[in-house]
Amino acid sequence: MILDTNALAAFVEGDRRLVSLLRAHEHLAIPVIVLGEYRFGIAASSQRDAYEAWLQAYLNRFDVLSINAETADVYAALRIELKTAGKLIPSNDAWIAALALQHRLPLASRDAHFDHVRGLRRVAW
Repeated sequence: MILDTNALAAFVEGDRRLVSLLRAHEHLAIPVIVLGEYRFGIAASSQRDAYEAWLQAYLNRFDVLSINAETADVYAALRIELKTAGKLIPSNDAWIAALALQHRLPLASRDAHFDHVRGLRRVAW
């Protein structure tokens, strides 16, 4: 399962429903985009040291998914399909969706706009 930024934040905060959901999945992944968004979010946080310490201790338990040429192809096709349907989503989320499709993994997210992506299975908690 791939974690969106809101899922990663909820996981770090110990959201019991999400933690329970994630225990059912052996493979947990974080797109590099999510890692960047999360690092950006904690940069100005009053709890920055604690969040950075968590990342240092637990990031190696996740597969960090990078963007490659195949991801770019999936992204382009996805953006064209969404534009044609008039269902645009934020660009970073389109990259996250492209990685989920490329790796054929469900996406843990609270963002309902991912439901517009054909073939993507969003799991909410």
